[in-house]
Amino acid sequence: MRRQTNILSAAFIIMAAYATSGLLGLIRNRLLAATFFGGRESQLDAYFAAFVIPDTLFQLLIIGALSAAFIPVFSHYLKKGEKEASMLASATMNGITAVFLVLVVIVFLASGILSSIIAPSLDPENIMLLTKLMRITLFAQVFFAISGFLTAIIQSHQRFLVPALAPVVYNLGIIGGIIFLTPHFEIFGPAIGGVIGAMLHFLIQIPLARRLGFRYSLRFNWSHPGVREIRKLMPLRSLTLAVGQVERFIAVFIATALAAGSLTIFNFARQLYILPVTLFGTTIGQAAFPTLSSEISSDKKEEFQKTLQSSLHQVLYLSLPAAAIILVLRLPVVRIAFGARNFPWEATLLTSKTVAFLALAIPTQAVTGVLTRAFYALHDTKTPLITATIAAALTVALSILFSQTMGFGVIGLGLALAASTLVHAFLLIVLLNRKVEIITSKFILPIMKMVFATAATGVFLWIPMRIIDRFILDTTRTLNLLLLTVSVLAIGMVVYINLSNLLRITQLAELMTLGRRVGNWRKVLEESEELLESTNIEKPAG
Repeated sequence: MRRQTNILSAAFIIMAAYATSGLLGLIRNRLLAATFFGGRESQLDAYFAAFVIPDTLFQLLIIGALSAAFIPVFSHYLKKGEKEASMLASATMNGITAVFLVLVVIVFLASGILSSIIAPSLDPENIMLLTKLMRITLFAQVFFAISGFLTAIIQSHQRFLVPALAPVVYNLGIIGGIIFLTPHFEIFGPAIGGVIGAMLHFLIQIPLARRLGFRYSLRFNWSHPGVREIRKLMPLRSLTLAVGQVERFIAVFIATALAAGSLTIFNFARQLYILPVTLFGTTIGQAAFPTLSSEISSDKKEEFQKTLQSSLHQVLYLSLPAAAIILVLRLPVVRIAFGARNFPWEATLLTSKTVAFLALAIPTQAVTGVLTRAFYALHDTKTPLITATIAAALTVALSILFSQTMGFGVIGLGLALAASTLVHAFLLIVLLNRKVEIITSKFILPIMKMVFATAATGVFLWIPMRIIDRFILDTTRTLNLLLLTVSVLAIGMVVYINLSNLLRITQLAELMTLGRRVGNWRKVLEESEELLESTNIEKPAG
């Protein structure tokens, strides 16, 4: 029930929850690799592909409503009293959930056709398997739809702990399904576990929502002023989210045409790439967003510029070394994360090569989240939509070029994503600079220092890794491999921190005072146009 009273505590809770959920996600995928690799890789591909359409449906309708519309309107009604706010929440929840259920039924009935469209290269047996798995996954989305509204209600009261724990219990549901249900139901075990996890995601939030005053009622009132306002705010945000799902569709379409297990390998690699993006880019972007919105609404453009530059510096300060660590230690990390006995060496090498290209995209993808929120703070939702569309089109074109035309296979998907992410970030920062001057010498110089420190850190990661691997430890043993990774990581972090001090990179000190730097987030959170993304579930598809 306790409120988080500064942005550092809120960001820390979200970051800790992402880290916990990410760790459970790695355990989940290692269990999947151990269970299904070695003859049943195609089933695992079908399992991952089954999430794409249900997740997209959830993103477009539910997250589109919550992130851009529901919280600011609900917060406004909350000032009038819990009864008014509950009436609005119930009317919105019932209306949007009703539409969502209609779409779920349509997708359920058409799942066979949709499976053939998104993965036409699968054989008829696996198309049927994909269809059945998609239908099971749709049940989980119904729980997520209702749970998403509870998350928004709780976060509007500035409570973050319980919503942050919800994705954790979701992953626990899948892990339980793998361990206890797979022996009886095979690949349907983790899918059923996902439905159980989604139900837990919903149930864990009900007690707190009620204690905060929410009272559900069966109201369908589309003419309610608040509901009409929410409907007006949804379309552009939903379109932007729709464009962002293109990458997943193209990955399924191409990877299922490659060797069995290719889609699974890409999702494993993508999970290692997305974790630092989420930990650093998403959390700091969310932390800064309310302040950016407040500064623009108060016509404080100079403060807006400083907050934005500082947030971008902080994201880069954390994401650049993360990229170097994953790039240099990619093979040990992949072996630790997914190297179960049934996960073949060829798959390990292919995953690590894909991770190498995706690691290059970590800093650019991390800053993209902050840049996009800066446009939203400026009340510009069109530019993020246009740039996301360009990036999606580029991802499609390059994925086909690298994976099929040039024959790179699944590695080409990683290369395409890295290239399109770089272009996306470049477009955003150039267009944002036209609105608010951020590309200045004060902005560029710290980045140059960070790049130098990161490059030097990469060298000091690679040299001890090679020495320890070749002369000191037998890394065919898991314990020694873990010891090598931890030792090299510690050396790299010591080098990076000392270089930060030597080069006088101020972000190290700023990191310790994030709360004071960003400001009083609670005061401006009600004006925020975005749901904090702890509801963005770490799902098996990455």
